Amino acid sequence: MEDVIISVMQRTMVAGTPLLLGTVGEVICERSGILNLGVEGVMSVGAVVAFIVTYTTGDPWLGMFAAIGAGMLISVIHAFTSVTLQANQVVSGLALTMIGLGLSEMMGKSYVGKPLAVKMNDIAIPWLSDIPVLGPIFFNQTPYFYMAVILALGAWFFLERTRLGIKVRSTGENPRATETHGVNVGLIRYACVIIGGGFSAMAGAHLSTSYSKSWIEGMTAGRGWIVIALTIFALWNPGKAIWASFLFGGIFVLQYLLQPLGISPNFLAMLPYAATLLILLVMSIRDPRRLNAPAKLGEPYKRGER
Repeated sequence: MEDVIISVMQRTMVAGTPLLLGTVGEVICERSGILNLGVEGVMSVGAVVAFIVTYTTGDPWLGMFAAIGAGMLISVIHAFTSVTLQANQVVSGLALTMIGLGLSEMMGKSYVGKPLAVKMNDIAIPWLSDIPVLGPIFFNQTPYFYMAVILALGAWFFLERTRLGIKVRSTGENPRATETHGVNVGLIRYACVIIGGGFSAMAGAHLSTSYSKSWIEGMTAGRGWIVIALTIFALWNPGKAIWASFLFGGIFVLQYLLQPLGISPNFLAMLPYAATLLILLVMSIRDPRRLNAPAKLGEPYKRGER
């Protein structure tokens, strides 16, 4: 029984890792006041770039860094249209998703069905991995897991405890007042969108070079949309995103646990997305003042505007 629990929890951590990476990136982006619905597309680009580079070089770390660079580069599109052109952020984000999905399918078409010779191996932390039950679950994991948790905690500290983090939050709350204090609102929003894109692409890299050893079209499987819901569920807090992401990771794993019971596979595949809709429904009926949403989220701001 203990082995079963350990196995399930290990898989839960693995399944929740890309969700955590994407959610942290989206939290950073939205706390600056920019709504980014392009997470799914950026995640897909990150997955295919990481796979291609890893397949070509045999180095999954190089694949990860290449994916981050590609994700940040393609996110410039959303930053430019949302910040510089003052375009509708919903339309821009959806366009980014379509561009990312189309680009990734085009780039990865010749790599479908080709397995990687090497993937990102798990790392067992000395001594800690020997702790009964908890050791194998938390301290014998993929490097992506460790990085995701550390980056989430670092993002929380940055946003809540640093001067620059306060500037980011104030940009999302009241950009006009922030600008009067000499802060370049546009620059901060650009940086947050691009950094958020790097996080999303890193999540995609995890899917193709650690979670699996292959590339298939539609690999992200709607995880980008779940990330957007988790951002709300976590109340725009990177720290709370940790448990929220792994909760959803458990829902993903639940699909496979219930299959032997004869439950319809189609119904089980629907569980993560049904849970997403349920969470959005519950959050929508809460007092908006308690949601912690940035006051100017999704609203364009023109520099010098009064």
